[in-house]
Amino acid sequence: MISRMIEKQLLADLKPNAITALFGARRTGKTFLMQQIKQKVGVEKVLMVQGDDLDIAEVLSSKRSSTLKNFVKGYSYLFIDEAQKIPQIGENLKLMVDTIPGLHIFITGSSALDLYEQVGEPLTGRSNYFYLFPIAQAELKQNFVEANKDLSVKLVYGQYPQVYLADTQHKKNDILNSIKNGYLLKDVLAIDNKKDAVFILNLLRLIAFQVGNDISYNELASTLNVHKKTVQRYLYILEKAFILFPLYGFSRNLRKEYSKTPRYFFWDNGIRNILINNLNPLNTRDDIGKLWENYCISERLKLHYYKRQVAAHYFWRTYDQQEIDLLEEKGGILSGFEFKWNKAKSKIPPSFSKTYTDAIVTTINRENYLEFISEVG
Repeated sequence: MISRMIEKQLLADLKPNAITALFGARRTGKTFLMQQIKQKVGVEKVLMVQGDDLDIAEVLSSKRSSTLKNFVKGYSYLFIDEAQKIPQIGENLKLMVDTIPGLHIFITGSSALDLYEQVGEPLTGRSNYFYLFPIAQAELKQNFVEANKDLSVKLVYGQYPQVYLADTQHKKNDILNSIKNGYLLKDVLAIDNKKDAVFILNLLRLIAFQVGNDISYNELASTLNVHKKTVQRYLYILEKAFILFPLYGFSRNLRKEYSKTPRYFFWDNGIRNILINNLNPLNTRDDIGKLWENYCISERLKLHYYKRQVAAHYFWRTYDQQEIDLLEEKGGILSGFEFKWNKAKSKIPPSFSKTYTDAIVTTINRENYLEFISEVG
């Protein structure tokens, strides 16, 4: 069993007459984590229900305080898995918080946008939000030898819990396919069904091939035969469904610094690879640089989040093609990182060194990556 780093934070946040909300993509382990927390606080104290149960949804969308009180009578904790499935859940949660003294409420949702809209405004000041991502390297607690042993598998198949724990590559392949075909786009389509799954998959495939590169909204729109604003909207929704995240260009001093459009990365390498139907071994691929960069950056962001360390992340590029893969600004200190699978050292762009004289740029390769994605100072 892999212990999730966020579990202690969730346990500490469970307070009477308040909401603790956990967001994350489907199949990242939210339900299992909720069950683990149930065991920790005491099974007999917890009423745990599923938001997609129609009988449960009917009660929890009733807006009747007497009905809600009777529903949780005898329990100190109400756990609702996939709470976004319940109509008007935000208003009903507010009613329970206001009228049922001592009740601790813990909810999960796989769509941040959908559940935020329902829960956010009615419960301002009485709710805390947390996020669960595919397994982070820091959660595996591996030493350097152990981490390197399955590094190539992580880069290809990713770290969704079921995928990572599957004992054969054939099983990993099947699970990734089931996620792509059965779960990946459910929340996107639930939020906005104006476009079909084929359009969204085509958009994701285009992004998958451009990991680490600047995107062009106009080019994507032209390829997909839609308006630029449609592309921008669906990229935003895909962010809120925890499939993608953007890095924006860093620009402070130089007029020639590029900051027009973001670069997109995937929270999980396996999802990126199954979208382009390429689960081939590393030694047969021509995109190892993209896989390495995506892996290192996503792991770094997960680590910062779980450690509750505030840092801003960017890429840096000039119009004359000088660039640094990742800039990290933390505590007023600017650090740069270049990602090299082949262990070669990176040459720091002269204009960056001259402009940001206090910044240190480090090459992240297979010799030093584990510290970079497992421990943050």
